[in-house]
Amino acid sequence: MGTATHPNDRPNDRPNDRPSDDGQAAHDDAEERAEGLNNRLNWLRAGVLGANDGIVSTAGVVMGVAGATTDTGAILIAGVAALVAGALSMAAGEYVSVSTQRDTEESLIAKERRELQEMPDEELRELEGFLRERGLEPETAVDVAQQLTERDALRAHAALELGIDVDDLTSPWTAAGASMVAFTLGALVPLLAIMLLPDSARVWATVLTVAVALAVTGWTSARLGYAPPLRAAVRNVAGGLLAMLVTYLVGNLLGARIG
Repeated sequence: MGTATHPNDRPNDRPNDRPSDDGQAAHDDAEERAEGLNNRLNWLRAGVLGANDGIVSTAGVVMGVAGATTDTGAILIAGVAALVAGALSMAAGEYVSVSTQRDTEESLIAKERRELQEMPDEELRELEGFLRERGLEPETAVDVAQQLTERDALRAHAALELGIDVDDLTSPWTAAGASMVAFTLGALVPLLAIMLLPDSARVWATVLTVAVALAVTGWTSARLGYAPPLRAAVRNVAGGLLAMLVTYLVGNLLGARIG
Protein backbone atom coordinates (compact mmCIF):
# COMPACT_ATOMS: atom_id res chain seq x y z
CA MET A 1 0.00 0.00 0.00
CA GLY A 2 1.19 3.49 -0.78
CA THR A 3 1.64 6.08 1.89
CA ALA A 4 -1.25 8.54 2.10
CA THR A 5 -0.31 12.12 1.41
CA HIS A 6 -1.60 14.76 3.81
CA PRO A 7 -3.37 17.62 2.02
CA ASN A 8 -1.05 20.13 3.63
CA ASP A 9 1.94 18.34 2.08
CA ARG A 10 0.73 18.92 -1.45
CA PRO A 11 2.67 21.78 -3.01
CA ASN A 12 -0.21 22.92 -5.17
CA ASP A 13 -2.50 23.21 -2.15
CA ARG A 14 -0.24 25.46 -0.12
CA PRO A 15 -1.21 29.11 0.03
CA ASN A 16 1.30 31.44 -1.53
CA ASP A 17 3.34 33.42 0.95
CA ARG A 18 3.33 36.39 -1.39
CA PRO A 19 0.00 38.00 -2.26
CA SER A 20 -1.17 37.56 -5.83
CA ASP A 21 -1.34 40.45 -8.26
CA ASP A 22 -5.15 40.33 -8.09
CA GLY A 23 -5.04 40.47 -4.29
CA GLN A 24 -2.59 43.37 -4.32
CA ALA A 25 -4.73 45.23 -6.84
CA ALA A 26 -7.84 44.70 -4.73
CA HIS A 27 -5.97 45.96 -1.68
CA ASP A 28 -4.81 49.06 -3.57
CA ASP A 29 -8.34 49.73 -4.81
CA ALA A 30 -9.69 49.46 -1.26
CA GLU A 31 -7.06 51.92 -0.02
CA GLU A 32 -7.88 54.37 -2.83
CA ARG A 33 -11.60 54.17 -1.99
CA ALA A 34 -10.86 54.79 1.69
CA GLU A 35 -8.65 57.78 0.86
CA GLY A 36 -11.29 59.15 -1.50
CA LEU A 37 -13.96 58.81 1.18
CA ASN A 38 -11.77 60.58 3.72
CA ASN A 39 -11.13 63.42 1.26
CA ARG A 40 -14.84 63.81 0.56
CA LEU A 41 -15.62 63.83 4.27
CA ASN A 42 -12.95 66.48 4.85
CA TRP A 43 -14.41 68.63 2.08
CA LEU A 44 -17.92 68.19 3.46
CA ARG A 45 -16.78 69.09 6.96
CA ALA A 46 -15.00 72.19 5.63
CA GLY A 47 -18.20 73.18 3.82
CA VAL A 48 -20.25 72.79 6.99
CA LEU A 49 -17.79 74.92 8.94
CA GLY A 50 -17.86 77.56 6.19
CA ALA A 51 -21.64 77.67 6.38
CA ASN A 52 -21.36 77.97 10.15
CA ASP A 53 -19.10 81.02 9.75
CA GLY A 54 -21.63 82.57 7.39
CA ILE A 55 -24.44 82.04 9.88
CA VAL A 56 -22.61 83.51 12.87
CA SER A 57 -20.97 86.50 11.20
CA THR A 58 -24.04 87.61 9.24
CA ALA A 59 -26.34 87.03 12.21
CA GLY A 60 -24.06 89.20 14.31
CA VAL A 61 -24.20 92.03 11.78
CA VAL A 62 -27.96 92.02 11.22
CA MET A 63 -28.66 91.70 14.93
CA GLY A 64 -26.32 94.59 15.66
CA VAL A 65 -28.09 96.80 13.13
CA ALA A 66 -31.50 95.61 14.34
CA GLY A 67 -30.48 96.67 17.83
CA ALA A 68 -29.76 100.17 16.56
CA THR A 69 -32.69 100.68 14.21
CA THR A 70 -35.91 99.14 12.95
CA ASP A 71 -35.27 100.43 9.42
CA THR A 72 -35.66 97.36 7.18
CA GLY A 73 -33.62 98.95 4.41
CA ALA A 74 -30.65 99.56 6.70
CA ILE A 75 -30.77 95.99 8.01
CA LEU A 76 -30.94 94.62 4.45
CA ILE A 77 -28.01 96.70 3.26
CA ALA A 78 -25.88 95.69 6.24
CA GLY A 79 -26.79 92.02 5.86
CA VAL A 80 -26.07 91.89 2.14
CA ALA A 81 -22.79 93.75 2.66
CA ALA A 82 -21.80 91.27 5.37
CA LEU A 83 -22.70 88.33 3.13
CA VAL A 84 -20.75 89.60 0.11
CA ALA A 85 -17.73 90.74 2.08
CA GLY A 86 -17.61 87.54 4.12
CA ALA A 87 -17.99 85.27 1.09
CA LEU A 88 -15.24 87.07 -0.83
CA SER A 89 -12.99 87.09 2.22
CA MET A 90 -13.49 83.36 2.73
CA ALA A 91 -12.80 82.66 -0.94
CA ALA A 92 -9.66 84.80 -1.03
CA GLY A 93 -8.32 83.34 2.21
CA GLU A 94 -8.95 79.78 1.09
CA TYR A 95 -7.38 80.44 -2.31
CA VAL A 96 -4.19 81.84 -0.77
CA SER A 97 -4.00 79.07 1.82
CA VAL A 98 -4.54 76.20 -0.60
CA SER A 99 -2.24 77.77 -3.22
CA THR A 100 0.56 77.88 -0.67
CA GLN A 101 -0.13 74.29 0.34
CA ARG A 102 -0.20 73.13 -3.30
CA ASP A 103 3.05 74.96 -4.11
CA THR A 104 4.70 73.22 -1.17
CA GLU A 105 3.37 69.82 -2.21
CA GLU A 106 4.50 70.28 -5.81
CA SER A 107 7.95 71.35 -4.65
CA LEU A 108 8.26 68.30 -2.41
CA ILE A 109 7.12 65.98 -5.20
CA ALA A 110 9.63 67.50 -7.61
CA LYS A 111 12.40 67.03 -5.04
CA GLU A 112 11.38 63.42 -4.52
CA ARG A 113 11.37 62.83 -8.27
CA ARG A 114 14.93 64.16 -8.56
CA GLU A 115 16.12 61.99 -5.68
CA LEU A 116 14.57 58.89 -7.27
CA GLN A 117 16.47 59.62 -10.50
CA GLU A 118 19.79 60.50 -8.86
CA MET A 119 19.97 57.93 -6.04
CA PRO A 120 17.43 55.13 -6.53
CA ASP A 121 19.18 52.67 -4.23
CA GLU A 122 19.16 55.07 -1.29
CA GLU A 123 15.51 55.86 -1.94
CA LEU A 124 14.66 52.15 -2.02
CA ARG A 125 16.31 51.62 1.37
CA GLU A 126 14.50 54.68 2.67
CA LEU A 127 11.18 53.21 1.53
CA GLU A 128 12.05 49.94 3.27
CA GLY A 129 12.67 51.91 6.47
CA PHE A 130 9.27 53.60 6.28
CA LEU A 131 7.60 50.23 5.86
CA ARG A 132 9.46 48.75 8.83
CA GLU A 133 8.37 51.73 10.92
CA ARG A 134 4.79 50.79 10.06
CA GLY A 135 5.24 47.32 11.50
CA LEU A 136 6.37 45.18 8.57
CA GLU A 137 9.02 42.54 9.11
CA PRO A 138 12.40 43.40 7.48
CA GLU A 139 12.11 40.73 4.78
CA THR A 140 8.54 41.68 4.04
CA ALA A 141 9.47 45.38 3.95
CA VAL A 142 12.17 44.68 1.36
CA ASP A 143 9.76 42.70 -0.80
CA VAL A 144 6.96 45.27 -0.57
CA ALA A 145 9.34 48.19 -1.19
CA GLN A 146 10.58 46.53 -4.36
CA GLN A 147 7.05 45.89 -5.58
CA LEU A 148 5.95 49.46 -4.85
CA THR A 149 9.03 50.85 -6.58
CA GLU A 150 8.42 48.75 -9.67
CA ARG A 151 4.79 49.81 -9.79
CA ASP A 152 5.14 53.54 -9.07
CA ALA A 153 8.10 54.68 -7.00
CA LEU A 154 7.11 58.34 -6.90
CA ARG A 155 3.59 57.59 -5.72
CA ALA A 156 4.88 55.26 -3.01
CA HIS A 157 7.41 57.75 -1.66
CA ALA A 158 4.96 60.65 -1.84
CA ALA A 159 2.35 58.70 0.12
CA LEU A 160 4.60 57.09 2.76
CA GLU A 161 7.20 59.81 3.19
CA LEU A 162 5.24 63.00 2.49
CA GLY A 163 1.62 61.96 3.04
CA ILE A 164 0.69 63.30 -0.41
CA ASP A 165 -1.45 61.73 -3.13
CA VAL A 166 0.22 62.83 -6.38
CA ASP A 167 -3.08 62.47 -8.28
CA ASP A 168 -5.21 64.34 -5.75
CA LEU A 169 -3.63 67.73 -5.13
CA THR A 170 -6.22 70.25 -3.99
CA SER A 171 -7.25 72.93 -6.50
CA PRO A 172 -7.12 76.48 -5.05
CA TRP A 173 -9.98 77.56 -7.30
CA THR A 174 -12.16 74.66 -6.20
CA ALA A 175 -11.42 75.38 -2.55
CA ALA A 176 -12.17 79.09 -3.01
CA GLY A 177 -15.45 78.41 -4.81
CA ALA A 178 -16.56 75.86 -2.23
CA SER A 179 -15.81 78.25 0.64
CA MET A 180 -17.70 81.08 -1.05
CA VAL A 181 -20.77 78.94 -1.70
CA ALA A 182 -20.78 77.45 1.81
CA PHE A 183 -20.45 80.86 3.47
CA THR A 184 -23.20 82.33 1.28
CA LEU A 185 -25.64 79.54 2.07
CA GLY A 186 -25.00 79.95 5.77
CA ALA A 187 -25.30 83.74 5.63
CA LEU A 188 -28.68 83.54 3.89
CA VAL A 189 -30.23 81.89 6.96
CA PRO A 190 -30.17 84.92 9.32
CA LEU A 191 -30.55 87.41 6.47
CA LEU A 192 -33.75 85.85 5.14
CA ALA A 193 -35.10 85.24 8.63
CA ILE A 194 -34.77 88.85 9.74
CA MET A 195 -36.06 90.24 6.44
CA LEU A 196 -39.08 87.99 5.92
CA LEU A 197 -40.44 87.90 9.46
CA PRO A 198 -42.78 90.60 10.82
CA ASP A 199 -41.21 93.45 12.80
CA SER A 200 -42.83 92.40 16.07
CA ALA A 201 -41.20 88.95 16.00
CA ARG A 202 -38.13 89.77 13.93
CA VAL A 203 -35.43 89.62 16.60
CA TRP A 204 -36.57 86.61 18.60
CA ALA A 205 -37.57 84.59 15.55
CA THR A 206 -34.19 85.25 13.98
CA VAL A 207 -32.44 84.17 17.18
CA LEU A 208 -34.44 80.93 17.18
CA THR A 209 -33.78 80.28 13.48
CA VAL A 210 -30.06 80.86 13.88
CA ALA A 211 -29.92 78.65 16.98
CA VAL A 212 -31.49 75.77 15.07
CA ALA A 213 -29.13 76.27 12.12
CA LEU A 214 -26.10 76.36 14.41
CA ALA A 215 -27.25 73.20 16.17
CA VAL A 216 -27.44 71.45 12.80
CA THR A 217 -23.99 72.62 11.64
CA GLY A 218 -22.40 71.87 15.00
CA TRP A 219 -23.92 68.39 15.12
CA THR A 220 -22.95 67.66 11.50
CA SER A 221 -19.36 68.84 11.79
CA ALA A 222 -18.90 66.80 14.96
CA ARG A 223 -20.30 63.66 13.34
CA LEU A 224 -18.00 64.10 10.36
CA GLY A 225 -15.07 64.61 12.70
CA TYR A 226 -16.00 61.65 14.94
CA ALA A 227 -16.47 63.93 17.96
CA PRO A 228 -19.33 63.94 20.50
CA PRO A 229 -22.13 65.65 18.51
CA LEU A 230 -24.33 66.89 21.36
CA ARG A 231 -21.53 68.75 23.11
CA ALA A 232 -20.39 70.28 19.82
CA ALA A 233 -23.92 71.39 18.96
CA VAL A 234 -24.46 73.00 22.38
CA ARG A 235 -21.09 74.74 22.20
CA ASN A 236 -21.81 75.99 18.70
CA VAL A 237 -25.24 77.35 19.62
CA ALA A 238 -23.90 79.00 22.78
CA GLY A 239 -21.13 80.75 20.86
CA GLY A 240 -23.52 82.00 18.20
CA LEU A 241 -26.06 83.25 20.71
CA LEU A 242 -23.34 85.07 22.63
CA ALA A 243 -22.15 86.76 19.43
CA MET A 244 -25.68 87.88 18.56
CA LEU A 245 -26.33 89.13 22.10
CA VAL A 246 -23.16 91.20 22.21
CA THR A 247 -23.68 92.76 18.77
CA TYR A 248 -27.35 93.47 19.53
CA LEU A 249 -26.46 95.25 22.79
CA VAL A 250 -23.69 97.22 21.06
CA GLY A 251 -26.07 98.22 18.28
CA ASN A 252 -28.76 99.16 20.77
CA LEU A 253 -26.33 101.26 22.77
CA LEU A 254 -24.94 103.05 19.69
CA GLY A 255 -28.42 103.55 18.26
CA ALA A 256 -29.62 105.18 21.48
CA ARG A 257 -26.61 107.49 21.65
CA ILE A 258 -26.59 108.50 18.00
CA GLY A 259 -30.36 108.82 17.88
